[in-house]
Amino acid sequence: MNDHQRGVRVGIDVGGTFTDLIAMRPGGELVRLKVPTTPRDPESGALAALDALLTEHVAAADIALVAHASTIATNALLGQLHLELPRVAFITTRGFRDVLEIGRQNRSAIYDLQVKRPIPLARREDRFVVTERREVDGRASTPLDLAEIDAISARLAERAIGSVAIGLLHANVDDAHEVAIAERLAQLMPDVYITRSAELVREYREYERFSTAVVNAALMPAVRRYLERFVAGVRARAVQAPVFVMRSDGGMASIELASRRPASLIESGPASGVIAAAFLGRALGIDRVLSFDMGGTTAKAGTILHGTPEVASEFEAAGSSHSGRALKGSGYPVRFPFVDLAEVSAGGGTIAWLDRANTLHAGPMSAGADPGPAAYGKGHQPTVTDANVVLGRLNPRALLGGAFPIHADAAARAVATIASVTAGDVTAAAAGIVDLVDAEMAKVLRIVSVERGYDPRDFTLVAFGGGGPLHACAVAAEIGVRRIVIPTLPGLFSAYGLLAADVRVARGQSIVARADAATWTTLEAMFERLHHEGDAELANQAVPPSDRVFAREIDVRYAGQSFELTVSPTSLETAIAAFHTKHEQRYGFAARGEALEIVTARVIALGRTTKPDLLAAPAAAASAPTSEALLETRSVWTAGTFAPTPIYARARLQTGNTLDGPAVIEQYDTTTYLAPGWRAHVDVFGNLIAQETNA
Repeated sequence: MNDHQRGVRVGIDVGGTFTDLIAMRPGGELVRLKVPTTPRDPESGALAALDALLTEHVAAADIALVAHASTIATNALLGQLHLELPRVAFITTRGFRDVLEIGRQNRSAIYDLQVKRPIPLARREDRFVVTERREVDGRASTPLDLAEIDAISARLAERAIGSVAIGLLHANVDDAHEVAIAERLAQLMPDVYITRSAELVREYREYERFSTAVVNAALMPAVRRYLERFVAGVRARAVQAPVFVMRSDGGMASIELASRRPASLIESGPASGVIAAAFLGRALGIDRVLSFDMGGTTAKAGTILHGTPEVASEFEAAGSSHSGRALKGSGYPVRFPFVDLAEVSAGGGTIAWLDRANTLHAGPMSAGADPGPAAYGKGHQPTVTDANVVLGRLNPRALLGGAFPIHADAAARAVATIASVTAGDVTAAAAGIVDLVDAEMAKVLRIVSVERGYDPRDFTLVAFGGGGPLHACAVAAEIGVRRIVIPTLPGLFSAYGLLAADVRVARGQSIVARADAATWTTLEAMFERLHHEGDAELANQAVPPSDRVFAREIDVRYAGQSFELTVSPTSLETAIAAFHTKHEQRYGFAARGEALEIVTARVIALGRTTKPDLLAAPAAAASAPTSEALLETRSVWTAGTFAPTPIYARARLQTGNTLDGPAVIEQYDTTTYLAPGWRAHVDVFGNLIAQETNA
């Protein structure tokens, strides 16, 4: 990636309400841009941001890299208009046609007798079986009959099938039959998209592997067309730089690889913010970080230890959640690494509403970018943003440095529609909305800390997104966090994360064997093979050898357990010790005398990139007190009443400046509310570091 570091590097993140762009010049200088997202045509908003960059700041020839994060895959699975999924076929081993429907028998609502599982993405009539069989050791006990593929292809053509997933029993051990079927289909139906399960997942558990393949096949047409349109738009603007895409695991992938594996992009957008928080934590020397990202539609929290985000091996796409916890059995399993986040419907556009009992709720519906909050001039339903305008915490005139008008009267009228819950008191209704979403967001922070065996009091909260700094003090106080970091560009932080991410390749292989010396010998050979595969994939993405770094992982469990934990071993002994420690931390006990099984070997191949420079902010002189950053004094709802509150311009704050809450700090991309009992100072890099005054 070294050749890509000498010019301007551009990160573009498409969010629910705004599309953010960060461009970094070689010296570390940043250009920031924020434009409204275009939900039905997301690449248009991304390209509009690029147009603004090229028109006002940078020449096309100077751009060396374009990095992109998008929610296109998630939106397609959730049924967004103009992103309809194709009719998908699934080809599998005879006798396994209904594995997708049988699944794991998880019930998303355990006491609901009428609960329904998600409808399989491949209908039963579009699931075909072939005569073939491999045993668990990879031996072909029944040869493949390719003549059956000729007959299946004719039926696929009759039904206008646009995408096919292939998933065979034990293909994770030997995928020769999957390869043969894919090659034959490609000859017979060259215009059909084809996904092989073992190309994506070489780990055991056929249901999860099959499900991943079908999800990938369903997403491939829409995601590939989107990426092709985006790249074509970039090239039409004379930008010839490589285009990379953020994946769910927090790593970047070339556009070619991302197009073949769209299931790896489902959590693309949320991952980039956590990568930025991890980078900032490392730069500031903070070992334990909770990332808190509140955007336009959701709030997300993640755990970062010693500069590395926690990564899980599987998630359920398009699933439901309750209080930030994913409901097993509500979505489509995807066996692909992803940054382990807890998420709740609590963003700036989250809509507040009353049920029949006149009880206040917030979410899960969001006003999104269109029509947006009532304060933006088009919507009419009350949102979290409208509540903050009513409370005076958001500027009642304009945002984005005055470029985005705010309609305070419309916000008040919208909140008034639910004020019956507070006897007509609009201010109390607005305060209730904010308190409600603060409580919901505190829950997701507990999920990624307390419920994983961590004490949140040992962590620093990095708050970002358009709404994170506005609510950070409240959620931090709720869970006992005593220190908050507000980055210099919190509202564009996810786009910033695109410039801090590495190219990442994860190559795994099932083993399922007792954790003993013989298995470790087998593992060593397996690690070598996976290392070479990861190395080749980095080379295909133009990562020079000097920038390639490799790490080993294994999934371990007690013999007989259903699921496993991931550890990074240097030897069999260190792997066993690390597993016991992690099991005790996660579940409260460790059975150190019990036999262990190693389930999966994995090599993580990283292509290191040059990270952004944290530029030192101007130091405050005796002649430049904090008061020079004061814009005005505004009536702000604080501790149950409106009180005159200083409003500061963050751009005027300098290193060493100190602020005491209550205070509001405004900047181009977000607003920070410093609550009573908190004191903030500006560090040498311009970050706001807030601490409880009694801490």
